[in-house]
Amino acid sequence: QVQLVESGGGLVQPGGSLRLSCAASGFTFSLYIMNWYRQAPGKERELVARIASTGASTNHADSVKGRFTISRDNAKNTVYLQMNSLKPEDTAMYYCCAEHPALRSTFWGQGTQVTVSS
Repeated sequence: QVQLVESGGGLVQPGGSLRLSCAASGFTFSLYIMNWYRQAPGKERELVARIASTGASTNHADSVKGRFTISRDNAKNTVYLQMNSLKPEDTAMYYCCAEHPALRSTFWGQGTQVTVSS
């Protein structure tokens, strides 16, 4: 069955770094666009970063540009989110999402909590 398993979240001080990972199984990972979303308490879920199926192109939300970097390893069926210079406003549940628009197929992980606090 399809699985997206996020890991790497935790508590970090402002200015610190974390690297999130999302391991995929049960579908052809290399054909899917991969996304990282986040949702803070009381707020809507927002797209943080997106990477093409081949990894050739990426997009990052303005709020994280220059601090976060999405990448993927299709040989390992894994997508990453490197988060540097973390701010308290980055505190949220972070979700991995696989997307194939042509197939109208979308899969979600269970999320990993990131808390930025001193």
